[in-house]
Amino acid sequence: MTDRPRVDPNETIDLLQRLVRIPSPYFEEREIAEFVHGWLDERGLTPAYHRVSEPEITGYEGDNVIARLEGSDPDAPTLLLNAHMDTVLLVDDWEEDPCSGRIEDGKLYGQGACDMKGGLAAVMVAFEALAERDLAGDVLLTAVVDEEGPFGLGTDRLVRDGYADDCDAAIVTEPGPVLAQGEIENPALVLGARGRFLYDVTVKGEAAHGSQPERGVNAVVDAGRVADALTRIDVGSHPKLGEGSVCPLLLDGGSQTLSVPERARLMVDRHVVVGETEADVRTDAEEAVAALDLDSEVEIGFREAPAPDIRYGPYVTEEDHPLVGALRDATRAVAGVDPAIGYFASVGDFNYLGDRAGLPTVILGPDGGNVHAAGEFVYTDDVVEVAEIVVAAATDFLG
Repeated sequence: MTDRPRVDPNETIDLLQRLVRIPSPYFEEREIAEFVHGWLDERGLTPAYHRVSEPEITGYEGDNVIARLEGSDPDAPTLLLNAHMDTVLLVDDWEEDPCSGRIEDGKLYGQGACDMKGGLAAVMVAFEALAERDLAGDVLLTAVVDEEGPFGLGTDRLVRDGYADDCDAAIVTEPGPVLAQGEIENPALVLGARGRFLYDVTVKGEAAHGSQPERGVNAVVDAGRVADALTRIDVGSHPKLGEGSVCPLLLDGGSQTLSVPERARLMVDRHVVVGETEADVRTDAEEAVAALDLDSEVEIGFREAPAPDIRYGPYVTEEDHPLVGALRDATRAVAGVDPAIGYFASVGDFNYLGDRAGLPTVILGPDGGNVHAAGEFVYTDDVVEVAEIVVAAATDFLG
């Protein structure tokens, strides 16, 4: 095990505070991307912008920020460090400036403080520290846009443009314990995540006067029956990831006064585990609807996406992988304890890396609370500890 890494706590929290004070809801990341690029450039870490463009559905144009440390041995592994720069849209219920960066009782407050500017700050200072070490392998830092948006366009574009092709493993500094399945506490290694599909269901009924509903076929009523039937699907289960889940998110239909609604639309979330395919998910829904024997016509599809392969597939990283071993040793050295092992309840950029890119991917991030809500905070000690663990583990893993 290497010596304990030197990460300056004050500089780390100062960086975090500066990041939190830059509003960066998804699709509005230009200012924070320029800050991250400038911070790396000031330290001689040769950052570059990586263009992200999606003209068809969202019209989005933005930039990831990437930087690379070249190791001395071309045969040594390459480690990808990933963190997103965006947040959810600013929540109205804050009783203070949502980007205040206020620190009190070991907590730093602000929209995105936990998800995931704490992890972004940790990975940035870790990258700076790793630049001072003689590493055999390479380190690729990717600060990405649009993780919180509908399609994860930043990391999707990294994968699509081949940045993950020469990588051997990845660390994503998302908050782990607060969004894990089950109760775990930091320090923790999150070694996998469920996947997700989003059903987009159209129900076509038959219009009639609202005073004579028996003469029509009410698409809204039948859509409600479909929603209920989908929640009763026998979802898959996995020894690590737990069970899948189904949750209706939207039912939209009807609007005319005194008219039986002839059309309704239903959006339903389906979280899946390893072993459940897109074909399985579609068949499950089709069989559930067929059993209802509705008078309405029901078309089952999936949410429109910029490309057919944009999907959040489930994945599991094996506990005996060398990166996991390096992270265990690093946690013992930095925190003096063995890390907890957990699995993520939902989806994120790590699914693109762990499933689509096929990289052994570990989520290691600072904990906090009120994620995506007013009063969001991150534990400042966790941010520093995560940075130290990343430095120590990367040094061992890369040689």
